Amino acid sequence: MAAKLRKGDKVIVLAGKDKGKEGEISSVNPSTGKAIVSGVNVAIRHQAQTQNSQGGRVPTEMPIQLSNLALVDPKDGGPTRVGFKMDGDKKVRFAKKSGEVING
Repeated sequence: MAAKLRKGDKVIVLAGKDKGKEGEISSVNPSTGKAIVSGVNVAIRHQAQTQNSQGGRVPTEMPIQLSNLALVDPKDGGPTRVGFKMDGDKKVRFAKKSGEVING
């Protein structure tokens, strides 16, 4: 099945502690149905000091469920669902809210 959300997409968080935040998808794991979004779902991890890196509290982006993410509409900037349509002989994604074709 084709992926509705892909790496590099601008998304908005629909549910959870970071509801309303926007970010870019840095990686997607389809088998678990989760994605890592920059600046969203940040947890503090404590890291021990090593010879070549400083220790301390390191902010780390944790995976977030794909169902809690929505693509940002290219026209009005709000959340939108993603659909698929044929553009000639090529299958493309489009924003259901505005009908705009999503690049990539």
